[in-house]
Parts: sequence; C-alpha cells; structure tokens
Amino acid sequence: MLILTRREVESLLDPHAVLDAVSAAFQGLSSGAVDAPPRQSVRGDGGSVLTMAGRQEGGPVAVKLVGVFPGNASLGLDAHPALVALLDATTGRCLAVMDGEPITTLRTAAGAALSVRALAREDASVLAVVGSGVQARAHLALVPLVREFSSVRLVARDPAAAARLGVAAGTVEGADVVCLTTASPEPVLRLADVAPGTHVTSVGFAPPGGELDPALAAAGRLFVETRQAFAPPPAGCAELAGLDPSHGTELGEVLSGRAEGRRSPDEITVYKAMGHIAEDAATAELVYRAALERGMGRRVEL
Repeated sequence: MLILTRREVESLLDPHAVLDAVSAAFQGLSSGAVDAPPRQSVRGDGGSVLTMAGRQEGGPVAVKLVGVFPGNASLGLDAHPALVALLDATTGRCLAVMDGEPITTLRTAAGAALSVRALAREDASVLAVVGSGVQARAHLALVPLVREFSSVRLVARDPAAAARLGVAAGTVEGADVVCLTTASPEPVLRLADVAPGTHVTSVGFAPPGGELDPALAAAGRLFVETRQAFAPPPAGCAELAGLDPSHGTELGEVLSGRAEGRRSPDEITVYKAMGHIAEDAATAELVYRAALERGMGRRVEL
C-alpha cells in the first residue's frame, strides 16, 4: 500500500489535469458510469465526519472520510480534515491512502471553474470571489485558467485578505461571475443583488443553512453535479431543500453536449456544488498514477 503525505499530494496535483479529470468524472456521473451510494454522516463532539465511497467504470474504488469541524479554526487546525483510500476494484486490495485535503480543495474549485467555462457569458470579464479561505485561494487560481478576466476582485470581511491573496478588494457589483466560497450558514448574496446575465457558483456546505440564497437557486437556471444534490443533507444541499430535482441540470450533461447550457445573455445561471465522490475518485487516481510514475510515496504492509 502506498502512503502519500499532504506535501506529496500537493506536488502531484496539476491544475489542468485536475480540470480534465473532474470534467470526465462529471460526464461519467451523468451517464451512469459512476456507482456511489448517498453520502452519510457520523456525528462527533465538535462536528461530523462524512463518509463517501464510489467508483467510475474502469477505475479503482475510492473511499473518502472528510470532517466538518467549524471550531478547528480557533485551534489552528483545518476545518475539513480528510483522507482518501483507493482500493483495487478486482481484488479489494488497498492501493493507496493519501491526505485528502488538497484533493478536496482542488477538485471543488475545478468543478466551479468548469461551470464558469461552460455557463458564463462569452463576454464575461469581471470575476468576484466571495470569501477569504482555502477555497477562495483555489478559485482565484483555477477559475482564471478557463476564462480571461480583465478584473478579478476579492469580497471578504477581512480587510487584509485581498492583499494576502494578491488581488484587489471589491464588491460583487458589476461582476459577471460571482464565486461563493464561504462556510457561512446563511446567504452571503441575495437574489436582488444579482444582475441579469451573471453566473454564480457556490461550494459552501453548512447545513442546516448555507451561503447560497434559496431564492437565487429557485429563480436562476440551476446546475448541479448530480440531482442527488436535492436530497436532504448530508447526502445533498440544504439550500436546495424543497426544490423539484427537475429544476436542476447536471453539469456533466452540459459538458458532454447532452443538455443545453446558457440560453440567453440575460439568463442568471447558478452552479451549486454538493461535493461528490466521483470528483475525489478521479483526482485521487490522478495523484496515484503520477506518484507511481515519479516513484513518490512510502510503501507499507499492514
């Protein structure tokens, strides 16, 4: 079994390769090529641990454990500790165990970036990223890879965040693409504040609430990783509670050309991510293959 540390995983993650892998995962998810039960949750004392497992045809079985511990920040710890195990689909033998936090970070931002590439207006030129944490940094790195923006802004409560992340501070006013990257349990952007033609992405997970205004999810043209996102948490997204699953279009259907994306320049499009094991499986396999090629990691026998 191969053990890969966080530093090793980070060094093996190529952003362009992750974008391609997550795109293929979304398309496989929408075509029925991914076998995955609904996400489950185990309560802890300071948060919860989510269990996720799945496999895309032809790949290994992936099992991910990811924590949701909001209080960790005050302890100097990550709020979402995670690990990913890959198992041989023929024998069940464990192939690798790796730190899952860099995988979660990059695959999440990759999903949002793919939605921007597929759904933002062709003339979209202003990007606003809301938040100042790990996902804000990842979105600032990945979203500009899929579109050229004349202006990139950070919208954050921390006045020093923009300088720390190397971008200008600003607001969402006039932005063509708005990426929500917070852990807020309540909406950080209201429908009334979104101009026609805007593309909005949201990756936060903070049930029983969340950063995405449910009114925005209901009024905009909604895109999801899978219609399982309409299930109650922990399997799905709290912000989509009560909406008919037919209201959403799977992003993989758009990426494969089987569904229509943006239909008009004035349409408000919304991508709401729940985080699916298909993304983790594809990214973790990418890391594993790269580690084998480069001779990285440490082999152990259990």
